[in-house]
Amino acid sequence: MQQENFTVWSFFFLEGFSRYPRLEVVLFIFSLMMYLITLLGNSTLILIIVLDSRLQKPMYFFLGNLAFMDICYTSASIPTLLVNLLSSQKTIFLAGCAIQMYLSLAMGSTECVLLAVMAYDRYVAICNPLRYPIIMSRQVCVQMASVSWMTGCLDGPPGKQFCSEDTLCGNLIDHFTCEILAVLKLACTSSLLMDVIMMVVSILLLPIPMLFICISYVFILSTILRISSAEGRNKAFSTCGAHLTVVILYYGAALSMYLKPSSSNSQEIDKIISLLYGVLTPMLNPIIYSLRNKEVKDAMTKLLL
Repeated sequence: MQQENFTVWSFFFLEGFSRYPRLEVVLFIFSLMMYLITLLGNSTLILIIVLDSRLQKPMYFFLGNLAFMDICYTSASIPTLLVNLLSSQKTIFLAGCAIQMYLSLAMGSTECVLLAVMAYDRYVAICNPLRYPIIMSRQVCVQMASVSWMTGCLDGPPGKQFCSEDTLCGNLIDHFTCEILAVLKLACTSSLLMDVIMMVVSILLLPIPMLFICISYVFILSTILRISSAEGRNKAFSTCGAHLTVVILYYGAALSMYLKPSSSNSQEIDKIISLLYGVLTPMLNPIIYSLRNKEVKDAMTKLLL
């Protein structure tokens, strides 16, 4: 059998938004502001969760994990985007591209599982309030968070390996980061490894956690509607509202990205969606939880004063 000739690329060109040079400065300012707000908001959220004794609860423990994950996720791609928006040579070395692919898959997978874990936490808190301290003990919470992180870390290495293999027939990535779908378009041949990765991402790590979240909220809604007092119902809705808003934002963008029909044409739309769930959602998460949660607002006020 004749062996195909593959090229080992030492670096890649990132197309980014170079087709719209006038837009790049605006995008730089916009992305920089969102990145700084993301770092400040999530860092502040982690700080008040650690320092305030009133927030030593399972819900805030998972929220702190989510905030830390958002910092890692945005820091993997946004600095490269900011540099390339102002640079004429939009390049990234092979090692940097491999790290970006790893962190993108790992952090994205972690968030999917973590949001499902947070939905379960809300389900137990509302549907089984008397048993909540026993079911959601400190040890159980640490184990559930660990499983979320381990799932992401185990999902990331295949993408990194693919970027390092001699299976790419080009080094121009039509994206602002080494996003998995954009890199896949450079593949010379069909790869069983990448088919498995996309199956895991598109089936196991998106629809299944989303289905688990939906089932949890069906039970939650059913329980809330049976609460006799209006004050109790409002409190329960407020407790779940922030998490549900974050779920809709994240999964809405992710599902439209990874589960859209292959005939969908514009790569530019993919870039905008990537910005949405890669930058905007992590920035909004601490804001959403702060605005809809009295305990977080009180803790933040106490920290600032």
